[in-house]
Amino acid sequence: MSTNYREQALAGATGVELVVALYDGVIRFLYRAIQCVEEDDVRGRRVAVKKAVDILMYLQARLRTDVGGATTETLVDFYAEMFTMTLEASSIASKEHFEEVIACLWNVRDAWMIVAKDPAAGKVLPRELRTREERFVLKSVVVEAEGEAVGSSWSA
Repeated sequence: MSTNYREQALAGATGVELVVALYDGVIRFLYRAIQCVEEDDVRGRRVAVKKAVDILMYLQARLRTDVGGATTETLVDFYAEMFTMTLEASSIASKEHFEEVIACLWNVRDAWMIVAKDPAAGKVLPRELRTREERFVLKSVVVEAEGEAVGSSWSA
């Protein structure tokens, strides 16, 4: 039931809201890793860490340094550091180290939440992180800006 709810909630999400959802996923898997450390569940910890690291790699792979400039470079470094810190926390099975990674991710997640409230923010997202509607609206705005007519040329 909760998976269906999540799917429905994400169906109408903007690209920035999807990025926030990915951060939520990383954080959720890191909390799961902490739980596994407390339960001495090595396999469970590895599975949770793998999922968290996969999301971090996905986020980093979608960055476009040719467009984003210094901000993108900072995010590249941030994701690399979170990746490294997560693997270190897992290798020593440290609840405290996982909590440190979570704290860092929460800070950046909160920044994305602020960005999510800015309607212009979707324009700087990579195409694959934009929703279909955002891609269409952005294309329409570009066409209007170039002075072309938007919509159908058909008339009755």
